[in-house]
Order: sequence, then C-alpha cells, then structure tokens
Amino acid sequence: MEFKFITSRDNPLIKEYIKLRDNKKYRTKEQKFVLEGARLTVDAAKSGVSLEGVFITEEALEKYFDDIELLKASSDERIYLISDKLAGMMEDTKNSQGIFSVAGVLDKNLGVGKIKTGSRFAVLDGLQDPGNVGTILRVSDAVGLDGVFLCDCCDVYNPKTIRSTMGSIFRVPFRDDLSFPEAAQLLHDCGVVLYAAVVDPDAESIRETVFCGSSCVVIGNEGNGLSDEDVALCNKRITIRMNGSIESLNAATAAAITLWEMTK
Repeated sequence: MEFKFITSRDNPLIKEYIKLRDNKKYRTKEQKFVLEGARLTVDAAKSGVSLEGVFITEEALEKYFDDIELLKASSDERIYLISDKLAGMMEDTKNSQGIFSVAGVLDKNLGVGKIKTGSRFAVLDGLQDPGNVGTILRVSDAVGLDGVFLCDCCDVYNPKTIRSTMGSIFRVPFRDDLSFPEAAQLLHDCGVVLYAAVVDPDAESIRETVFCGSSCVVIGNEGNGLSDEDVALCNKRITIRMNGSIESLNAATAAAITLWEMTK
C-alpha cells in the first residue's frame, strides 16, 4: 500500500490544515474543519463523514492499520504520510496520535420537519467556552437528545470544541445559525416548551419539575447566565437547588444534571 509522502510545511495541503486549525473565519469561508487524533478521525469515518484528506505518520499507520481501508473509503483514498516533525507542527495537543484529517462542515440543521412531538432539545445561549460546548454536546448524545441549538456561542468547529465532544458531534443534530429569539420562536411554533435554567430561589426546583412531552432546556452564558429578555421568551424557569455555600455550577455540569432530569 503506497501513499504520497509529505515532509514540507510549505505543502499547500499542510498550510490549509494549519490555517483551518487556527482561523475561524477561514473555516467558515471554506466550510471545512480539522480533526486531530485517531478516535475522532475514525469516528468521523464510521459516522459517514466525508474526509477531504487524512495525514498520518508511519508509526500511526502501523498502529491503526486495521482502520486504513475505512479511512481510504471515507477520504476517496486521499491519505498522506507525514514525518514526525511535520506532525509536531500540525498538532494542537500533546497526544495527537499521529493522525490528522480535514472534513467538510456537517449537514445537521434542525428544521421544522425534524421537530416532532415528544422531542427533547437543548438551547445553548451565548456559551463561549469551547470545552463547555463540546461537553454539553457529548452529554446530549449520552442522554439521547433530539438536537441542540447553539445561539451566539463559540465556534462549534473550534478544535477544542470538537475534541471535547469525543465524537458526539458526528451523532447529535445541531443548528448554529439562529439567534436565541429565532430559535425560541421556531421551537414555540412546533409546540416545544422551553425551560430556562436559572440561578433563582424563586424558580421551580429541577427535582420537582415535570417536563412536558416536547421540551427544551435553555442554558445561558458561563458568567452571566440568561438575560432577562431571553428568560421572558421561555415558558418556565427551573433551578438546581444547592447545599451549603455553593452559589452556582459550571455550565456543562448544570446542563448534565438538567438534561438528565429532562430525559430520564
């Protein structure tokens, strides 16, 4: 099995990879994003994602040889061998596993036709930490949500966001092109009840909440939570009652608790 060997950072494919890794505007313009690591690349291929190129070191090729046929099919045989030095320039983590790939943005938009009776959703409103957004997408996959709306959040295709999803981004339907008022209106029009997760002793305790057939939990910004205007667009306010001097939880932790309660 022969592959083209790339050693120079000046190679156009390598330059594009690095630019996609580092530049949100370029990712948006080109409608592409990057994956780093064996798990993400293989998960993408298994999920039917078309890869526009796979870059792999000789050591990784030997280690993950059983996955090569799958990667060849997913990338239309665009697999390139790279040197360890070049891999070091491409990596964004300390443990890249010697595999990198480029993929086209995912076609997972949530339209009216995909919002059915009994569906469960989450809206992330203004979250800016890639780790939080990625973790919540992973939680959404774990509890079986029907979709996630990302409104004015950090870039879902940020490499840190992608890594934090641990592959769930390939399985969870999401939409990131609506403002919160637009997403709220779409969900209301489809009969979905919106629950605003707030830090407020007067809100209903999550332990006492009986979620409606079609429900959506709304999670706000890490530092400021939900604005009064956005809370007003929701049907109900819910909160996690806490013991001791704890005032609030990390957004991803609060989302995990709330989404579990909604879907249990």
